[in-house]
Amino acid sequence: MASIEEKFRTLGIDNAPGQEVRQSADDVTRLQRGPMMSGALVDFSHGDVDAFPPPPGSFDEFAEAVAIGGRQAYTEYRGAAAIRAELAADLASFTGAPIQPDLGVIITPGTQGALFLAVAATVGDGDKVAIVQPDYFANRKLVEFFGGKIVPVALDYLGSEEKAGLDLAQLRAAFEAGAKTFLFSNPNNPTGAVYSAAEIATIAELAREYGATVIADQLYSRLRYENAAYTHMRASGLPEDQVLTIMGPSKTESLSGYRLGVGFGSPSIVARMEKLQAIVSLRAAGYNQAVLKTWFREPTGWMDERIVQHQAIRDDIVAIFRADGMATRVPQAGSYVFPTLPQLAVSIADFVKLLRLQAQVIVTPGTEFGPHPNSIRLNFSQDRTAAVAAAHRIVQMANTYKV
Repeated sequence: MASIEEKFRTLGIDNAPGQEVRQSADDVTRLQRGPMMSGALVDFSHGDVDAFPPPPGSFDEFAEAVAIGGRQAYTEYRGAAAIRAELAADLASFTGAPIQPDLGVIITPGTQGALFLAVAATVGDGDKVAIVQPDYFANRKLVEFFGGKIVPVALDYLGSEEKAGLDLAQLRAAFEAGAKTFLFSNPNNPTGAVYSAAEIATIAELAREYGATVIADQLYSRLRYENAAYTHMRASGLPEDQVLTIMGPSKTESLSGYRLGVGFGSPSIVARMEKLQAIVSLRAAGYNQAVLKTWFREPTGWMDERIVQHQAIRDDIVAIFRADGMATRVPQAGSYVFPTLPQLAVSIADFVKLLRLQAQVIVTPGTEFGPHPNSIRLNFSQDRTAAVAAAHRIVQMANTYKV
């Protein structure tokens, strides 16, 4: 069993969004090549909610909840019943499978909160968990923190743009080795790959065969380009109690400041999540819960326009990296791009610091998402002009520091 010091040693936060201000670049000045670059600071570690503001009416719902007062402030631990009922209807319609509003929905402090509770509700000391590489950085950290053992499953995201590229043979081997949980994001964070219907069907078939639980992080499943086909895990025919889906309005809808997430599906997992939430945060902030009334109820055309705007930035960014020969998958959904850099003369950790110091660009190193030391992740939900200029600076820096 890991000591408390060892547990926290794995929870590095240096590259988390907003944490770069705590990071010193003094140790890389000796490595600097070339001049300082001019240009506005662009933080690709997270989306820009000023460039893409929240839906109309979101603050009005918050203000109304404040006016209601205590009744709205102190909801059930799993969230206000009326709001959960609305969410159950909207999410069932979106995902293609019914949801029990009383038993199958919990509102959490952000999707990160939902992920924490879901992993804690399914992973015990020594339990094996199948984790995709690359995938969201917190997956690995949470499993390890709760004492789980990671069984990696490769994602060949550059191999084909018709599917995500999950190694299904490795997933079967992971279940055969004793993995009882499969945790993954769809669309994939950091690559923007969307799992094909065949991949989802096989995941469901394997989970059913081995009695495994599937936790599906579908945070970006509304932001899909060119009508990309999407199959929801919970609509795959897998028994309800084997699937927990996580979504929220923080990214695509730019409501991150309200810290709202939703876990839905398995009543038994939701019940465990509520018990833990009761001793961690009690509930998602009561007044903020009311903002969920705007989710899936945006004005007509609002989401379509948001997709068009993001697709234009996506296309620009991908073209910049590809023009310089850097392998980059075209994201089918979400707002992340994961280019492969040339072989560098410095470590990826130092390169990320040099980017911030020398080029006014903040990115997340690929090592946060698995064994990908030559990649970086960019959240391109930014001002288009600034993002394009920053991408050009990244390419220039990569060529300056390549072997």
